[in-house]
Amino acid sequence: MIHASRLFWGAAVAAGFLATSVAAGQWPQGVSLDSFVFKERAIALQGVLDNIGPNGTKVPGAAAGIVIASPSKVNPNYFFTWTRDAALTLKTLVDEFVLGNAALRPYIDDYVRSQAVLQTVTNPSGSLLPSGTGLGEPKFNADGSRFNGNWGRPQRDGPALRAIALIQYANWLVEHGERKKAKTTVWPVISNDLSYVGQYWNATGFDLWEEVSGSSLFTTQNQYRSLVEGAVLAKRLGVPCNGCGQSPNVVCFLQTYWNGKFFTGNINTNTVRGGVDANTVLGPISIFDVDAPCDSPTLQPCHSRVLANFKVFVDTFRNSTLYPINGGIRSTRGIALGRYPEDVYFDGNPWYLITLGAAEFLHGAAAQWTRQGVIRVDADSLAFFRDLHPSARAGDTYRRGKKTDLFSSIVAATTAYADSFVAVAQAYTPADGALAEQFLKTPPGTPLSAAALTWSYASFVSMAARRAGRNPRGWTSAAAQKTPRPSSCAASSVAGSYAPATGAGAPNTTAPCLASVLFVVNATTYYGENIYLVGNSSDLGAWDLDNAQPMVSSNYTAQRPEWFAQMSLAAGQTVSYAYVRQQDCGRPPIWETANRTLTAPACAGTGAPLPTLETDDAWTGPVGQPGGC
Repeated sequence: MIHASRLFWGAAVAAGFLATSVAAGQWPQGVSLDSFVFKERAIALQGVLDNIGPNGTKVPGAAAGIVIASPSKVNPNYFFTWTRDAALTLKTLVDEFVLGNAALRPYIDDYVRSQAVLQTVTNPSGSLLPSGTGLGEPKFNADGSRFNGNWGRPQRDGPALRAIALIQYANWLVEHGERKKAKTTVWPVISNDLSYVGQYWNATGFDLWEEVSGSSLFTTQNQYRSLVEGAVLAKRLGVPCNGCGQSPNVVCFLQTYWNGKFFTGNINTNTVRGGVDANTVLGPISIFDVDAPCDSPTLQPCHSRVLANFKVFVDTFRNSTLYPINGGIRSTRGIALGRYPEDVYFDGNPWYLITLGAAEFLHGAAAQWTRQGVIRVDADSLAFFRDLHPSARAGDTYRRGKKTDLFSSIVAATTAYADSFVAVAQAYTPADGALAEQFLKTPPGTPLSAAALTWSYASFVSMAARRAGRNPRGWTSAAAQKTPRPSSCAASSVAGSYAPATGAGAPNTTAPCLASVLFVVNATTYYGENIYLVGNSSDLGAWDLDNAQPMVSSNYTAQRPEWFAQMSLAAGQTVSYAYVRQQDCGRPPIWETANRTLTAPACAGTGAPLPTLETDDAWTGPVGQPGGC
C-alpha cells in the first residue's frame, strides 16, 4: 500500500492539486490506550477484509483473493492490487490464522489461487516463461488483468514477500496433515518466486516507495528471509529450491547498507538523498523473529546497529520545521513519522503505518530481549539506550533477575516508548477508526491521501499482536545463523526455473523461443509527459495504445534523454514499431513520424542464453508542450 510515489505528485502538490483530505472526527478523548488498541484492532482487521475480493464490501469488482490497496479511485487512485502490499497484508492474515483465527483461511486460499494466476499474466515487466521477468511487475488491475500505465518497474521485493507469506501457510499445512496441498498447490507458487529472487536479487529495481531505482535494504532483507525459509520448507517437502543457495551472498550484501552511523535506505542509485528512510525500520519488522539473537546478520529489531538506525530515523522527524505537528515533544516520546525527510508526495506528511511501525519495532526488540534474558549496550546502540536509561555506558550488560533489575526497567521503558507512538496514532485516528495513508504534518493532523488504506489497517493488526506478546513462528535456524558469510560479497545469480502453478489454478502456459530486445529512444520530454512503445505484434500492443508498452525514464539525463523498454519477442520475428508521446492534461497522444522495423535475433536453442538486441533510436516528429493544467 505504498504505491503511487508516485512519480508525479510533487508537481501536483506544488500546483495546488492536493487531494481532498479525509473528513472525520477525532477519536473520542479520554479513551485509554488499551481500550483504543482493543477496539481499533477489530476495526482494522475488518478494514483489511473489506478490501479483499470478491466479497470485500469496499471493493466491488475485485477478483477473488485480490487485495486492493484502497477503495480510493481519485486523488489518488489506489484501486489496484500491488504484489508487495498484498503480500504484506496476507503475511499479517497468515500470522493471525496460525495464531488461532480459523475464519481467515478462505481469504488465504483465495489469495493462493489469485497469485498463481497473476504469476502467468504477461505484463509490461515481462512474462513468467521462460525467465520469470513478469514476476517483478508491481501492480495489476482489480480484476487481475495487466496494468499498462507508466510505472516504476521492476520491483523486486514482491516475489520475496509473497513467498514469505505462503511459506508460513505451507508450514501450517504440513503440520496439520495437509502435506499434499502444501506440496502440490502452495509450493509451486513459492518456487517461482524463490527462483526469481535467486536470479535477480543483485539486480537493481524500484524501492518500496516506487521512486528510487537501485538496491533497497527492505528488499534485500526480505529476499534473504525468503531464501532461508524456502530452503527449510523445500527440504521438508522433499523438493528442490532453485534459488535458495544464493542466501550467503544476499546476507553478505545486506551488511553493506551500514554507513557507520545508520543504514542507508537505498544504495547503487543515482537518486541523491541523505539516506534516512523508513524502509530501514519496516525491514526489520518484516523479518522479525523473536528467537533470533540480537547479533544476527539478518538485522533484527534488537540488533545494536538497527537500534542506532532507529534513533537516527526517529530523531530526523523531531525537527518541528519539517513536521510542525511534532513540536514540543520531548526526546523520549513518540512522534509522527514519515517516509524520508526529502519527501514531497502530498507535500510529505506522516504515515499511519510508519508511526505504528515504530511501535511494532520497539515491542519486537523488547520481546527479543525478554526471550534472551540479556541486553547488551555497545558504541553503536549507546545513544538509543541513553534515551531509556541515561546512565547507560558502552559495554554495559543487563541481565534479567539481577538485584538492581535494570533489565526490567529498560524493557519497561522500551514498552512505554512503543506505546507513545501508538498514542500518536490514536490522537490522529478519526472517530470511526478508518485509517488513511497519511495525516497532515501540521495541526490538526487531518487524515489525507488514500482512505481506508489496507496496509495501514494491516500494520495496526500486526502492531497490536506484538504489543500483546503474540509473536509469529520463528524463521531463522541454527544452521542459517552458523552459515559463514563470504569474506567479500559476490554479485552471484542462478538461472531460475519457472512453471505455471497449475495445481493452484494457474493456466497451463508454455514458453515460446524468445529473444530479448532493449528498445532505447532519445526523446526529450517535459515533466508529466511519458513515452510509449507500440507495434504490430501482440507483445507491442498490436497498434493499440491501450496495450502499448510504457517506457522507463530512470536513465534519463539532460545530456542523454533516454527512455527504454526491455521486451521479450518471438525469436526471428520481424516487427514494425513506433514511439508515442502521452501528453499531460488528458490531451491526445503524439505519434512520431518514423517508420521503424527490426528482426529479433534467431532462437538460440534450449538452455542457451537469451539472444539480445538493442536499438539506438531518436525521436522523429513533432514534440509536446506542457498543458498547464
